[in-house]
Amino acid sequence: MKKLIFLAGIFSFLTFTTGCASSKIPVSDISDDSKKSAEQILSELSVEEKVGQLFLIEPDQFDPKFGNVKNYKYWKSVPSAHKNAFERYQVGGFILFGGNIKSKTQLKKLNAQMTELCKIPPFIAVDEEGGRVTRLARTEALEIKNVGSMESIGATGDVENARRAGEYIGSYLSEYGFTWNFAPDTDVNTNPENRVIGDRAFGSDPELVSAMANAYLEGLHEHNVLGCTKHFPGHGDTKDDTHEKSVYVAKNWEELKKSELIPFVKTFKNTDSVMIAHVSLPNVTTDGLPASLSKELITGKLRGELGYEGVILTDSLGMNAIKKHYAPGEAAVMAFNAGNDIILMPAEFFKAYDGVLEAVRNGVISESRLDESVLRILKLKGF
Repeated sequence: MKKLIFLAGIFSFLTFTTGCASSKIPVSDISDDSKKSAEQILSELSVEEKVGQLFLIEPDQFDPKFGNVKNYKYWKSVPSAHKNAFERYQVGGFILFGGNIKSKTQLKKLNAQMTELCKIPPFIAVDEEGGRVTRLARTEALEIKNVGSMESIGATGDVENARRAGEYIGSYLSEYGFTWNFAPDTDVNTNPENRVIGDRAFGSDPELVSAMANAYLEGLHEHNVLGCTKHFPGHGDTKDDTHEKSVYVAKNWEELKKSELIPFVKTFKNTDSVMIAHVSLPNVTTDGLPASLSKELITGKLRGELGYEGVILTDSLGMNAIKKHYAPGEAAVMAFNAGNDIILMPAEFFKAYDGVLEAVRNGVISESRLDESVLRILKLKGF
């Protein structure tokens, strides 16, 4: 896969269209990485800014009312009262949901506004798989055609259909200022009773899933949109939903290597990131932890045995499989020490951020380990 050194250029355009804040890294330095390398930028960041880069959150999570008010109205633009939070915490990126989307003009302005408020250009992410998991295609005002389920595309047996789906989705995500799509779903759907994956997967054949996922990623890359394979080590052989409760996979490592792991390994060279599921693996790891918190699985097997070197992120830490059992700061520290680079949507951002910052200050997280992840993140942003 060709190197996608493009995010800085996209961010520069968005910043130019909204005005450039004085605290920003100069646009010329962002777009010309011979002037500003990832290593140089890393050396200029404070510990607080480094910790901020680890988090990818809903922008609304800067509002203390978020999650605590019934019928909460999602931000369609950044309220003036909360702009200081963007500047203070300097998070690595944001993910939008349907509640943040109202119209074509509003969506472009919101993404540009969030980018303009950050010293280091943030990722602007979304779950836009196609089929039942879409945010933009389900918003009538945007008038976007839904490409349909990945199961229906996989059933054609033609990888060009997956490539076209990825290319089409990438085209409109790029138009609206998104730089990262948490897709394609790379699970092998081996359990007919699976409620959470089902038609989100390309099928039950790991070789077919591998080919389709690679083609979909190539389609996204045509429009300079990052992709993400998920949900490692595989959510296809489950019945329950980690959004609701703890879920386990009974297969052992050798069994997973013969099926669920194949699409992940075969997309390593093409994907930009891997998302870790919250499923537990009692016949693989000895720590008894969900995959997203397991150092045995992430550092030992994904990085060590399988050799993946790119960015790793958790699934949302606000899901019940995590938040019912771990405090926000505890979960964030565990996830990072397990080997994740990015902490996605903790149940309570401020508590999670404070927990990680305290862990760095007291040595529970070493600054060298922090630098390792921030460097990966900066490079993924195109520096």
